[in-house]
Amino acid sequence: MSENNNENLRPSKMRGVPFPKAKYGVIAAIIIIAVINLIYYKDFLISLIK
Repeated sequence: MSENNNENLRPSKMRGVPFPKAKYGVIAAIIIIAVINLIYYKDFLISLIK
């Protein structure tokens, strides 16, 4: 039983670090990918608008 409890604990140096919710990480990743794609394909997108 004690082995199971030890597996669930974070490493001692990481216990005080607050981790953000996973959904915020997913939203941030989507925003970052969208911004990078806009920068990469800006010439193509501008040509579509004209």
